[in-house]
Amino acid sequence: MPEIAIGPEPLTRDQVVDVARRGAAVALSPAAERGIAATREHIAALAADPTATYGVSTGFGALAVRRIPAELRAAMQRSFVRSHAAGAGAEVESEVVRAMALLRLRTIASGRTGVRPATAHALVALLNAGITPVVHEHGSLGCSGDLAPLAAVALALTGEGEAHDATGARGRAADLLAAAGITPVVLAEKEGLALTNGTDGMLGMLVLALHDLTRLVEVADVTAAMSVEALLGTDRVFAADLQRLRPHPGQAVSAARMRAALADSPIVASHRGPECSLVQDAYSLRCAPQVHGAARDTLAHATGVADRELAAAIDNPVVLDDGRVESNGNFHGAPLGYALDFLAIAVADVASMAERRTDRMLDVARSHGLPPFLADDPGVDSGHMIAHYTQAGIVSELKRIAVPASVDSLPTSAMQEDHVSLGWSAARKLRRALDGLTEVLAVELLTAARALDLRAPLHPGPVTGAVRDLLREHVPGPGPDRHLAPEIAAAAALIRTGAVHTATAHLPDGSRR
Repeated sequence: MPEIAIGPEPLTRDQVVDVARRGAAVALSPAAERGIAATREHIAALAADPTATYGVSTGFGALAVRRIPAELRAAMQRSFVRSHAAGAGAEVESEVVRAMALLRLRTIASGRTGVRPATAHALVALLNAGITPVVHEHGSLGCSGDLAPLAAVALALTGEGEAHDATGARGRAADLLAAAGITPVVLAEKEGLALTNGTDGMLGMLVLALHDLTRLVEVADVTAAMSVEALLGTDRVFAADLQRLRPHPGQAVSAARMRAALADSPIVASHRGPECSLVQDAYSLRCAPQVHGAARDTLAHATGVADRELAAAIDNPVVLDDGRVESNGNFHGAPLGYALDFLAIAVADVASMAERRTDRMLDVARSHGLPPFLADDPGVDSGHMIAHYTQAGIVSELKRIAVPASVDSLPTSAMQEDHVSLGWSAARKLRRALDGLTEVLAVELLTAARALDLRAPLHPGPVTGAVRDLLREHVPGPGPDRHLAPEIAAAAALIRTGAVHTATAHLPDGSRR
């Protein structure tokens, strides 16, 4: 994988994913080197100026009223990072920490923060060595930046705290830095703020979520098509001329994907004639493009938010082109928090519709000839009855997770920080929601594939059949009850690893919309 140059230009979402998940190496661009050095010279001049500058020669937050003498400023920066690395709870995932460190580096590379070149190089080395500081679940209110999480990264740069090495082993940060040949940083004026005062945790999780949810909505189109086919539904409602009557772009893409997935299906063809008495399918079948399409359009909105944030330089105070160092409120996480919450709503609704389709396939009164619960010997066997319970429990949890975090606020820092975004909390719950949606779609995939098998001697279409066959490489077909949890896990793994996406990569993807 090629090395990624970090400079004043925005990173792409794919670059963030490559560094966070795939360990891509990074390096500062020449433009970044020049900008960082020039801005640091300006900060050094301000540090010697008798006029107080926030974060350079003063305390922080509600303590900004105190002027700090030069001989205490290194201790102040060290104390700042130590005190702000106050997280609690479970460890945050490695990919989130790496994304967060990368995005902080990108803001430093913008030349707006005043960080010294040596500190920026240490952050580059940390990423390239695969050292991941231990960051805890709780500690960010999504305002004044993701303070505690970013402070944990800064603390590791100074050789304190704990981290994981490239193999995942946990140890003292000082030992891991030494093993990688990285000299711990002694922070100078402004650097404590510059390393912690950003929206990088929220943004990193948003970028990763956009990547994952895009794939999951594509999978949902396919599992919905499989369910339509299994339930003897019609593909006529997905016709392009019907979709054009309501010109939402995401809806058009989802409908096109479902049409393509159902093309040339012998099962669908078997009930197209005048003898078929079915007039309209249930909403969970007929309206799938409308719901999945709305999720796609929500993704498009959130992608715009993420791309603008990837072009931003978030710090307080920030160094402007004319040399002014100004306080600002750009660290407030509201734009990200709203987008993250909006995505969680879409996730819950896509999952809710998938659960309704699953339920129909299991209900003998509504499944058009399928056995109760798709059981081999109903009564002796329970089939997928309890798999649906699992799915329903997850969907109920997703509805609770969809309650917005960003409508909440709790004042802190002696009322100096009297309104916060809770965007970090929105991001954390969205990650849990994406895991839940994956499991929900796995149950629908399992159920729809079994139902398609039970329609024999009729065969599914080429696309839905290919997905069914992929699953059958890991999960046997219909038969007496088996231990079902491993089969749900196998279906979920096919979704998480992208195998289902790969099997349907030729379907329309909306890239031309």
